[in-house]
Amino acid sequence: MENSHPMFTSHADTLERALTAIAERAYWSNYPESPSPRIYGEHAAAEGEAAFRAYLGADFPLKEQPGITDWVATESSPFGIGLDVRYPHLDLDLALPALAEGMATWRAAGPQARAGVCLEILARLHRASFELANAVHATTGQAFVMAFQAGAPHAFDRALEAVAYAYREMTRTPATADWEKPAGKGQTLHMSKTFHVVPRGVALVVGCNTFPTWNSYPGFFASLVTGNAVIVKPHPRAVLPLAITVKIARETLADAGFDPNLVLLAAEAPGEGLAKTLALRPEVRIIDFTGSTEFGDWLEANARQAVVYTEKAGVNTVVVDSTDDFAGMCRNIGFSLVLYSGQMCTTPQNILVPAGGIATNEGHKSLDQVAQGIADAVGRLTADAAKGVELTGAIVNDGVLERLRKAAGVGEPVLESSDVSHPAYAGATVRTPLIRKLGAADEQTYGTEWFGPISFVVGTDSTPGSLRIFADTVGKKGALTASVYSTSPDVLDAMEEAALLAGVHLSVNLTGGVFVNQSAAFSDFHASGANPAANAALTDGAYVAGRFRVVQSRRHV
Repeated sequence: MENSHPMFTSHADTLERALTAIAERAYWSNYPESPSPRIYGEHAAAEGEAAFRAYLGADFPLKEQPGITDWVATESSPFGIGLDVRYPHLDLDLALPALAEGMATWRAAGPQARAGVCLEILARLHRASFELANAVHATTGQAFVMAFQAGAPHAFDRALEAVAYAYREMTRTPATADWEKPAGKGQTLHMSKTFHVVPRGVALVVGCNTFPTWNSYPGFFASLVTGNAVIVKPHPRAVLPLAITVKIARETLADAGFDPNLVLLAAEAPGEGLAKTLALRPEVRIIDFTGSTEFGDWLEANARQAVVYTEKAGVNTVVVDSTDDFAGMCRNIGFSLVLYSGQMCTTPQNILVPAGGIATNEGHKSLDQVAQGIADAVGRLTADAAKGVELTGAIVNDGVLERLRKAAGVGEPVLESSDVSHPAYAGATVRTPLIRKLGAADEQTYGTEWFGPISFVVGTDSTPGSLRIFADTVGKKGALTASVYSTSPDVLDAMEEAALLAGVHLSVNLTGGVFVNQSAAFSDFHASGANPAANAALTDGAYVAGRFRVVQSRRHV
């Protein structure tokens, strides 16, 4: 029997609007993306920063979690901000049983109550937007406005989207049914049937360094709303945003009358490799992971007791054939390369251009002129350090720097990467994008992902040759985004067909304020699950439906 809950009543309108949005696919956002005081209040920014700073150099307030054996501090800010926040380290043999204890009551509460509680968690997280934004900013190296948008409202929208999809799937089957079947000679078989949404079990969310909330929230909320308990294992360099999330979720669960231990934070000690340990625990039945292809492949191959959802790495590609807005094309691609120093899983890497050049509204442009046009656009965005760092942010880890050093030795130079002094953070590590020119034969270089501010302009024998390279590299390595520039309907149709076969989302002739590495919740799908870069999409029915099963009971009336 479905149990109502006052939190569902409070947020029913929001859920209904989200259900409409995922059906219509038009623009809608429930959480304003501008950090303006006119929207969030005159004191919200200062209060959020103060809340963030109160965590620094102290034990994080999760002392009531079960199984705490120690406290660990592993974060290092790309901006050089002193963090030293200490998080509880858990004995899994004590924590995992405690995590599962409240699941029976959580399951019995029903889809409405669980949706209401999850929406209340989101409402409280929304009130903590500036607190979360500061935490994302400090741990990921994102510039503050981006950290606010991607780390708070955009993450909340993706979470709400997951709740809406899950609620739709859970309520697709009625809770009860009255069954009558004629049995002959005036007899009737009459039964009452009940259909229960039954969760799989404990869900594990493995957070990433670059987008700890945006990438983790869909899986976190999809698992929780479908009745599962959730253990959150943050990336050791970006713990604080997810610790705040767990804290608020636990407080909300307790206020709603449920066991707060339905959600736990599992911080790892330096070098512990806790994600691999947790992934093989028999209690863990669902895993959400964003990160390297190597570990994602390992999870898919080895965590056989669990349903595994992965977003890994890919080779995002732009095919340039022709354009009627050369400046707009260069500006758009340049911005996509600069944003967060290319440290987005959706940033273009390979820009495929016919070696003979392209037709444009400014006349014929050679391969070198196309490459220089993009480089000039990047240069204009990064020339002023004070403005540029608000786009580039800081380099998230040493692995990115090592790839930059290695990439500087391949191909021919188009644009060198520069070391920039951050005007606000003396300890920040900032690098501008690197662009190198390659030939079609250099597949060993451009056929591999180079995560970070690294892009290649690849001279091909023709646009059909570009399409072949695109299909080959994405088929082997996968991609999360693809883009094409052409004034030819035939080329656009051919690229769309190639993208469909490759299972990658396509953007066509972007020259304005929409960029290939950005996606909008409720309208754009992020990843497709149809190529090696990811085995799931954010968010669709398949992403949520495997997190529960419908189990029925029946009895004669």
